[in-house]
Amino acid sequence: MSPGAVAAALARRGVTVAALSDHNSGGNLAAWAEAAATAGVKPLYGLEVRTAEEADVLTVFDELGAALDFGQWVYDALPDVPCDERVFGVQVQVDAQENVLGFEPRLLISGIDHELEVVCQTARERGALVIGAHVDRTVDSILSQLGWLPEGLAIDAVEVTRFADEEALCAEHPSLAGVPVVRFSDAHLMADIGYQQTEFWVAEPTVTELRLALRGEGGRSARPVRRALAGLREPEET
Repeated sequence: MSPGAVAAALARRGVTVAALSDHNSGGNLAAWAEAAATAGVKPLYGLEVRTAEEADVLTVFDELGAALDFGQWVYDALPDVPCDERVFGVQVQVDAQENVLGFEPRLLISGIDHELEVVCQTARERGALVIGAHVDRTVDSILSQLGWLPEGLAIDAVEVTRFADEEALCAEHPSLAGVPVVRFSDAHLMADIGYQQTEFWVAEPTVTELRLALRGEGGRSARPVRRALAGLREPEET
């Protein structure tokens, strides 16, 4: 899952815009910028932030610098819990050529010392698209941790996994009414890249345009696609 390998897989599978989003870290985003440009993929810059409630929030930025600044804010709030590499593996930082630059000693999947509302508001103020990650999951999601989507939360959409039925989910959770739904591959393995996508009709691939598309404004639109890209095997439900 190096940035170069991810970018090359996206290009082969016909994905034109994508974000790399590690947990609570922007350490591989500079490599992503270079690798995506080389592969002909428009890079966006993400962080998947685990809040104090242990709810995951996806933040996506246009600019590398803004993402890195936000990443530092997140990292500064990360508990000093060591990563047990026997359990969680090695947390490696690389360049676009896959040269190892260093190893992250803190466990990056810990919940940071900021609550959900603070994370969403801070990300939005810094220019991010803010999305509730995999909200249908029974762990590490806004719905699993809180039971509902708080009213007035600074959020642009909610993401569902490839196994979710969004109509049934929204019927079960009335707090999702009127909130745009997106589908991304949320890939943790190379084989998972492209299992589902969201198609955006926009003037350009920017956060502003994506937000307009999610709102259905100005002739823009977005459509979640619950379908694997051509040539990918269908995953087994887990």
